[in-house]
Amino acid sequence: MPSRFFVPNLSGTDVPVELPAREAEHLTRVLRLVAGDVISVFDGRGVEYLARVEDVDQRGVTVRPYEYVVPVKEPNVSLTIAAALLKGRKFDAIVRDVTMVGAVAVQPITTSRTEARGRYTDRWNRIAVASAKQCRRAVVPEIRATQSLDALLQQDRSELRLLLTEPGNSVELGRGNMRTLAAQPPPSSATLAIGPEGGWSGEEVDVAKASGFVPITFGRLTLRADAVVVSAVSVLQYIWGDL
Repeated sequence: MPSRFFVPNLSGTDVPVELPAREAEHLTRVLRLVAGDVISVFDGRGVEYLARVEDVDQRGVTVRPYEYVVPVKEPNVSLTIAAALLKGRKFDAIVRDVTMVGAVAVQPITTSRTEARGRYTDRWNRIAVASAKQCRRAVVPEIRATQSLDALLQQDRSELRLLLTEPGNSVELGRGNMRTLAAQPPPSSATLAIGPEGGWSGEEVDVAKASGFVPITFGRLTLRADAVVVSAVSVLQYIWGDL
């Protein structure tokens, strides 16, 4: 299969386009491709073409798309992941993994128990692009600017809004596990909010419920904050028929 390159300004077949600098460097210095080689280019919004390398020089790389490629089908439910920032580079793994499983947007959030405060939108965008290239997805999720949980609760307009809570909270909240969603028709859009390493505070759960978020648990065990995300998303996609 041809190597894939992210080119956000595609204009159609037979229209030459210059690769972004980072992609051009990967083509020339890592893969050592030359004029005449066939590659695949996608715009991150669902469009992909086969293209032929036309020109390689010190100024950059020009390619010419020549054939439309039917992209991998996107999930029916437009899912936004609103995840609390995590210590170290654990959030990098969240961006990488939810890109692979089909999220349309990643919303970093801060909470009362969030210890990490970094805002690395540019790096997360690069990680999302690399993940989309690797899994052959033609859509790159939107990486949004970090905001507070309060701002998320006020602004989110998804049809279904879920708040992932620790297993021990299920009885207190009067909720079951994710199987309770199987009896409901799939939403057109959903937001899944995941807390930090220390979990949600009781006040945050109450405010989220009052804002229309539905508390829900995943399994019987407490998973790491960076590991539970892709697991929960995969289960949701199975329930909604997207796997």
